[in-house]
Amino acid sequence: MWCWRGWNTAALAAMLMLAGPAQAQGWLGAWGYPPVPVPASAKPKPVTNPAKVPVPPLLIDNPGKVALADAPADLADVTLRQLVRVSVAGKRIRLHLSNEDGDEALAIDAVHVAKAGPDGAALPGTDHVVMFDGNAAVNIPASAPYDSDPVAMEVSALDRLVVSIHLPGPLRRAGHATYQYVAAGNQVAAGAMAGQSLMRVPAFVTRVDVTAAGQAIIALGDSITEGAHSTVNAFRSWPDRLADRLAAKGASWSVVNEGIGGNRLVRHVAGPNAGARFDRDVLGVPGGKIVILMEGINDIGRTFTPEAEQEPSTLTQLQGVVRQIVSRAHDHGLTVWGATLTPYEGAHYYADGGGAMRMAFNDWIRTSGVFDKVLDFDQALRDPARPNHMGARFDSGDHLHPNDAGYAAIAAIIPLPER
Repeated sequence: MWCWRGWNTAALAAMLMLAGPAQAQGWLGAWGYPPVPVPASAKPKPVTNPAKVPVPPLLIDNPGKVALADAPADLADVTLRQLVRVSVAGKRIRLHLSNEDGDEALAIDAVHVAKAGPDGAALPGTDHVVMFDGNAAVNIPASAPYDSDPVAMEVSALDRLVVSIHLPGPLRRAGHATYQYVAAGNQVAAGAMAGQSLMRVPAFVTRVDVTAAGQAIIALGDSITEGAHSTVNAFRSWPDRLADRLAAKGASWSVVNEGIGGNRLVRHVAGPNAGARFDRDVLGVPGGKIVILMEGINDIGRTFTPEAEQEPSTLTQLQGVVRQIVSRAHDHGLTVWGATLTPYEGAHYYADGGGAMRMAFNDWIRTSGVFDKVLDFDQALRDPARPNHMGARFDSGDHLHPNDAGYAAIAAIIPLPER
């Protein structure tokens, strides 16, 4: 039996110091895909010159050639199998589901999670039933999120998981959509779902947490953060590529992607503006420590667009919202790394006035001293001979969004935080 009497307390303190500081195990955000509740008054303006909008070909990680299908309007009694990838290892996981864009309760009668095999299959021996307050079924209230019970499932950094959700009723049409495997009936426990198709449908899993000792980098932005026009289901957005680099280093940092295509600093359109969703999408992520903010190109594009009704925002307004976001982050002990906006000349809403405003905003990001660190995404992607153009080898084809190589180039310039 141990007895503390007679121990040299100074020697004991020295031993504890040699052991080093120990981070406590707790919930840590490991993957994200934010929901998009859109106010009824916020309706995107129709494009009046659609012929000008280039549509790059869809690239999807689909080795087995699962059929791509349009979701019918009456889709009901289906299993959705959503592919996610955790950015850091953990002993347990927790699923964060969302009905925040629903105006009535969402009935789910079964959820399973497993390690992902090819084409949306669940790897044998890895399937886990997900419970909610000890029950297999859950009714998520309107406009609300809902956390699952902890799942005793150990994961490694960069593990791909499939989350299978059976909806007994109709699939709602609103929401932040992504390509998922869809099959008729309740197939949550199936290894490979019979008769499945890949469809772009709303995502109900909006975050995955793990129990780990670490900290999270939260990427707050628009479609360029979300990873638009990168290869679908291949995890090649710049936040994903940053997670690759951290995992290769063995770092205890996770990366949570809180990008929403079309999102803005000033206006509500594609979801709440960045300031309005800050508490949910940044402060709500467990373990958050660093925010990488890249927002403003949609505000600038819609201010000068030649294709639709203009929705003006001023440079002063953009700067003011950014200052507010940084201040709120600092109040909660987070640091903010500001990213410059990438070139977009040739994009559907480009105009010379917008190009000039982007450059002025980038100059302010670089020189204002507002941010704890500046990441020059603009310099990483621009054509040196034409600074408002993206370099051809990084352009997905629409002159706004990078391709896989462009997203990798962005991630490559981000300094890795210390352990």
